Formats: sequence, C-alpha cells, structure tokens
Amino acid sequence: MSTRTAVLIGFLLAVAGCSAPQHGGFVHDPFEESNRQTHAFNKALDEAVFRPLSRGGNAVPKEVTGAVVDFAENTALPGMVVNGVLQGDLESAGINTVRFLINTTVGIGGLIDVADRMKIYERETDFGATMARWGIPEGAYVELPVYGPSTQRDTFGLVVDVVFDPLQLFVPDVIEPYIAPSRIAGEVITRGRFSTSVDTVLYESADSYAITRQMYLQNRRFELGRNAPAVPSTQVDTADPYADPYADPYADPYADPYADPYADLTGEQ
Repeated sequence: MSTRTAVLIGFLLAVAGCSAPQHGGFVHDPFEESNRQTHAFNKALDEAVFRPLSRGGNAVPKEVTGAVVDFAENTALPGMVVNGVLQGDLESAGINTVRFLINTTVGIGGLIDVADRMKIYERETDFGATMARWGIPEGAYVELPVYGPSTQRDTFGLVVDVVFDPLQLFVPDVIEPYIAPSRIAGEVITRGRFSTSVDTVLYESADSYAITRQMYLQNRRFELGRNAPAVPSTQVDTADPYADPYADPYADPYADPYADPYADLTGEQ
C-alpha cells in the first residue's frame, strides 16, 4: 500500500473509531520539520497529478479498474507468503499461497479475483509487520516522498520488500514490465474510490500533516496489534492523564463511597 492505500483506508478506520491507538496515541516525530516539508511536496503532487488522475479513473468502467487493482494485489501475494512464514504464521502463508495459485491460473494472471469469490481472503502483511512480530519497535514517524506516511521500521521493511520481492522468481519476462505500472495505477484507482474522505483530510482540515500522521499511526498499530511495540519502553508515557494523583492505590474500587468509615468500629450498619 502507498499515498498509500494504508493511509487511505486509515482515514476511514480512524474516523469510524475502529480502535484506540496504542500508548495513548504516543507520537515520536523528531523529524517533524523535514516531514512537514515532504508532506507539502506530497500534497502538491497529489493536487497536480494523483487527484486529477483518480477523478479520471472514476470515469473508467469498473470492470477495467477492478482488473487492474486485482492484478496489482495478486503480484503482492508472494511477498506476503514469505513474510507469513517469517512471522511463524503458516496459516496466513498457506491462504495467500492458495489465493495466488487460484488467481494466477483460474483468474487469468490475477485479472480476476476468483479466490475472493470463493471466500479465500487475503491475509495482508509485509516485512514491517514481520519486524514488529520480532519485537523491533516502530521508531520515529517519517513521511516519504510520493509513498507517504511511514515509520523507520516500515521504511526499512519497504526497502526489503522491494529488493527481495520473491515474485521475480515466478513472473515471466513478458509480464514483468506491467507489474510496477499496475501497482501505481492501483493506488490511483484506490485514491479515486476514497476521494471524498482523502480530499477532506488533505484540503479541508486545519493541519493535514498532523491528522495524516495520527490516522496512519492509529491504523498501522491497529493492524499490527499489541504484539508490536510502537516505541522503546523508555520513550512511552504510560501514565493515565486523567488519573487522580492523590487517589489511594489500595482502595477498593467497589466500595460504597457514602458508607460510614467508622461503622465497623461502632457496630452500626
């Protein structure tokens, strides 16, 4: 996923309030100044290129755009299989393997998502998720040119996924030139499908950078679950900001607050 599909879906998930971010929404953003510059570049690029293209894509028949998205998603499956194995999640690796085989054969190279119709759904993952499973913290938040929101861990994972993409072992030379363009087109099409939500955040909010950052981190942490430490423990403020600093830590939370504290001594009920 890229300007990213994770971010696009993240907008919707966060707005819907599907989960609370880990660590009380802790944000580690020491590169905010440069990140904001990159965000401004990405926003300008979106306004000049991706936004108009996505609107044009909405005019294309769904049969065509659907085939492009299905093909692009199918090409990502071999990498997900490998990451599933690395995470020790053999069930997900097996399901993604079956999806790839079905869609590549019966689905004519992935142009038709036959596996989805058979209710064999994708188990999305990547090397960033693999590192999270291994206990590697997410590090600082970063915004990458063109690609969009990320973290130091996910950025390294992205590089690994691209450089060591196992798809190269299976794809005939005649198909390989279409892989990258299909993935880019898939992102543009997805951006068009969620254009209203994305435009609201990017062009109608007071601080699109802060909102994008919050939504990306919330959605990503939700995807990875509690097994993925967001930041080193020394950086996390686990204190409850609403806790009473003078509260008795040994008090019975179920005690009647209006009970006579001397009742036991006097024998009164």
